[in-house]
Amino acid sequence: MSLRRPSVRTKVVAVVVGVTAIGLLGAGLLTHAIQSQQIMDGISEDFNQEIGELQRLASDGVDPETGEPFHGAGRLMSVAMERNVPGNNEIFVSYLDGVHQQSNPPALGRSVVDSPVVQAVVDGLTPQSEQTVQREIETEIGRVWFVVVPVVVPDRQEVGAYVMASALDRSLAAETAVMRTYAIVCSVALVLLGLFAWLVVSRLLRPLQQLSATATRVTETDLSQRVAVATDDDLGDLAGAFNTMLDRLSTAIETQRQFLDDAGHELRTPLTVLRGHLEVLDPDDPADVRETRDLLLDETSRMGEIVEELVLLAKAERSDFVTLAPVDLGRLTDDVHDKARALGARRWVVDARADVEVAADANRLTQAVLQLADNAVKFTGPEDEVGFGTQVFYGPAGRQVRLWVRDTGPGVPAEEADRIFDRFARGSTTGGVSGSGLGLAIVRAIAQGHGGDVAVERADGGGARFVMTWPADGVGHAAQAGPTGQAGAGYPTTGEAR
Repeated sequence: MSLRRPSVRTKVVAVVVGVTAIGLLGAGLLTHAIQSQQIMDGISEDFNQEIGELQRLASDGVDPETGEPFHGAGRLMSVAMERNVPGNNEIFVSYLDGVHQQSNPPALGRSVVDSPVVQAVVDGLTPQSEQTVQREIETEIGRVWFVVVPVVVPDRQEVGAYVMASALDRSLAAETAVMRTYAIVCSVALVLLGLFAWLVVSRLLRPLQQLSATATRVTETDLSQRVAVATDDDLGDLAGAFNTMLDRLSTAIETQRQFLDDAGHELRTPLTVLRGHLEVLDPDDPADVRETRDLLLDETSRMGEIVEELVLLAKAERSDFVTLAPVDLGRLTDDVHDKARALGARRWVVDARADVEVAADANRLTQAVLQLADNAVKFTGPEDEVGFGTQVFYGPAGRQVRLWVRDTGPGVPAEEADRIFDRFARGSTTGGVSGSGLGLAIVRAIAQGHGGDVAVERADGGGARFVMTWPADGVGHAAQAGPTGQAGAGYPTTGEAR
């Protein structure tokens, strides 16, 4: 059984506490080193001062009892010790010819006098010795740093040793106590920091926990779960991106389901027709064979059109269904007018044309307009009029494009204005006109692919007007535009009609 790896929260808290601990430790050690060095420098300066005073006393001073220069090292060191008041943790000891003479203060001086190291240094002095000797020793009071100064009086063979010492551990005791307090305070601070970091990181990672829980609940049959976006930071962006991904997946799966349902629904009837005619076909009757062959070819052709339109609608959810590029709206208007005239003998007119460049997919727009024109031909007669128009206007959402196809046919009832754009929807005015019921659904998919929509309204003088509207400068795929407004005489037209 494998051990559970540390969580992100544990790692983050450990890193925060670890880095802080290293920083505090480094700061404490550096401060301790600086403070200790300052104390050592202070002791060294005190020793140098004492040595200077001793040298001046030996060269310029006089014996207070005789009023004359000192005639012996013992008397010189005795006067020097009487005049010096030891500082905290300072010790003065004098030797004459290797024999201890005097200590100040006596209690601390005993630790120096009893040291064999100090005694060995003193015993090694000669009348010719001039250099001071300094060392660190361990005593019953801790570490002691001492300096031995040779004291020689001219014309005398006696050798004096003036020892100055400092109890280092006692001198550094205050600094050590401060560092001990610092360590305790830092330990408490690290514990509090760890608790605070744990709470903060837990709060920050809560969206990730919600994200994980939501991802666990999502199944192929239930894509309705969403993460609550409660922050506007990076984690909030991640939650929003996750929700957007679920929206896309849900849309894709729903599109697949709809495609399968639509295909099964629409192909079932022609397949039944094919099977029924094949079952009753008399292979020995040439006329029956020819008649059945023609009928089956017609049905298979209709099935092929349905399949192609269903595939096109399935592709409408893809991001590359519409490819935006600069399009000359005036030229597009003329092109679709010229192509539509081949659909049937009608009075084809251009109501208005906008000579501007907009962001659009010319091929998809041509496909949509020709689909609307084909519908107009199916529901009108030779004397009816079919008109096209394009314009650019400014609305609440900025610069918009409007493209419309109108006819003077029977029109679309108001209660069916929205339903006819659904897949396989058929209006009540279709009569015996054939069709798959997918044409207007394709038109709406193209309009929405441009970030707009399509609507139908009653045209002036009767008939229907289908109006597509989308942003002139282009937007994201499948974004929805606002209301298309009213077409007709109230429209401000751009260009001239022909």
